[in-house]
Amino acid sequence: MMAIFGGKNPHPQSIVVGGVTCVQDIENPSRISLFQTLLEEQHRFIRQAYLPDILMAAHAYREEGLAGIGSGLKSYLAYGFFDMDNEGPGRGKTLFPSGMVLAGGLSKVYDFEPSKVTEDVLHSWYRGQDSLHPYAGVTDPAFTGLRKEGEIAYLDSDGKYSWIKAPTYDDHRVETGPLARLLVGYARGDARIREALDGTLRRGGLPATALFSTLGRTAARAIETDLIAEAMTGWAQEPAKNTATGDLSTWTPFDFAKVSRDAQGCGLSEAPRGALGHWVKIRDGKIENYQAVVPTTWNASPRDRKGRRGAYEEALIGTRLANAEQPLKILRTIHSFDPCLACSVHIVDFRGRDLGTYRVL
Repeated sequence: MMAIFGGKNPHPQSIVVGGVTCVQDIENPSRISLFQTLLEEQHRFIRQAYLPDILMAAHAYREEGLAGIGSGLKSYLAYGFFDMDNEGPGRGKTLFPSGMVLAGGLSKVYDFEPSKVTEDVLHSWYRGQDSLHPYAGVTDPAFTGLRKEGEIAYLDSDGKYSWIKAPTYDDHRVETGPLARLLVGYARGDARIREALDGTLRRGGLPATALFSTLGRTAARAIETDLIAEAMTGWAQEPAKNTATGDLSTWTPFDFAKVSRDAQGCGLSEAPRGALGHWVKIRDGKIENYQAVVPTTWNASPRDRKGRRGAYEEALIGTRLANAEQPLKILRTIHSFDPCLACSVHIVDFRGRDLGTYRVL
């Protein structure tokens, strides 16, 4: 489905600023029809296999859900996702609302403000002392090595031990992702999200507090998938209606020449794994600074300068292993976040030296 309009997957080459370049696909009714057919097939699979499997898991891991195993921070951040109406009375409304929920409290939502995002590097392999907003972010590698005991090397968790920075929002450590999006939407009173979550909890015989767990995080991904597939059924009909009336546009023109030679801006969205932000500063018409705070930056980050753990680390606290040689509970909790660590991979030589720094002029 993604390849029809986005090109090859998972790294689509047809996405451009303002839209997509797949003009011929939009003009071809058979391509739109194929997309709709595949969507129907996938939605049936979600309803007939994926969600039932989640309910089976809810039965199998009921006690873990009730005990809150893997709950972690219990504070959640979502940027908001899927604009529902760019021009009409619903302008600004999104399928998944934005906001922050703190300490598992679903009675209050804090509005999201981009200016409150910061990162520090006290426990990350970078130079720097301050907690910085991404516009002022500095990425200066400083690999300090591993702690060695005999023939074995360990992470020095008392010092620097990760290539990931430690982001905070309004001085709070938060989790992002499907569970965050659903809980923020639930707390906002979104009818569709409330119905989906309450219905699943009811069928699983679980209270809302069970959502704060590895089980809840896993279930949220399935519930969100169903919500998106349901919404896409209507969205998929729009290209067909547009082409029938002669509207073949696939992107919104953007005149870069009109942008100030000195500017800054950010792109904030939600990726499958959570809140995604790209921040850029332009000076004299060239990029001066570019920082990305991706979902796994939020979730897999090390401790911050106040010693507070990131979402992965906090979610493992209290986990008891039946067999330390087979840490399946640890794997199950970390997998519930759907890790993607490509943005935290750096290449150094065996002495820890960076292999190269490149500046594009």
